[in-house]
Amino acid sequence: MRKKLYKCLFTLFALSSAFQCFDAEARSEYWEQRVSLFDELPVEQGDIVFLGNSITDGGEFFELFGNKRVKNRGINSDVISGVAERLRQVTANSPSKIFLLIGINDISHNKTVSALASEYEQLVKAIRTQAPDTRLYVQSVMPINNDFGRYKNLKGKEDVVKGLNKRLKAISDRNGAVYIDLWNALADKETGKLRKDFTNDGLHLLGKGYKAWISLIKRYVEE
Repeated sequence: MRKKLYKCLFTLFALSSAFQCFDAEARSEYWEQRVSLFDELPVEQGDIVFLGNSITDGGEFFELFGNKRVKNRGINSDVISGVAERLRQVTANSPSKIFLLIGINDISHNKTVSALASEYEQLVKAIRTQAPDTRLYVQSVMPINNDFGRYKNLKGKEDVVKGLNKRLKAISDRNGAVYIDLWNALADKETGKLRKDFTNDGLHLLGKGYKAWISLIKRYVEE
């Protein structure tokens, strides 16, 4: 218990922000495995980093872009506070670019748009403080498709996703980040849901979905 408390206090001190502590007991074994691996694979100056949760975790970005300087730092089931806790792994050596995609798991935890936006902005501010010379790209939370019935905690959360995305645009503008709206590239134009040919569970992307995502952001990666 004391070890957990010290870990939380250290996180708060290091970020100097209003983050809630990332509950050490809530970490999955996989989260710890990935963080441990990333400790051994430092991000270098000039790297381009994709940072986020399982949607990022599943992408073979260096192959999709044909660029070995593109690094994947996504972890399945991660949340805003989890990214904040491991942020120094990404920012320590000032990569050239960070592409951030996070928030859908936090939405599934029944947080309000205001609470999500506040926590998200603290993360963005931490990135700007720790890596002021790094270009930061804030990607919108992707559309979901609850027709699959897979993720019960996301049922009826479509408006929360859209509400958070509106706030992310303002957060980006205030903090010198570039906001990238992924919606039109991934959503069905008639329903606004994640396209059925891009997913097999209503949340995560199939290969075709990754290609659509990469086609949209390729110019930001290469600029």
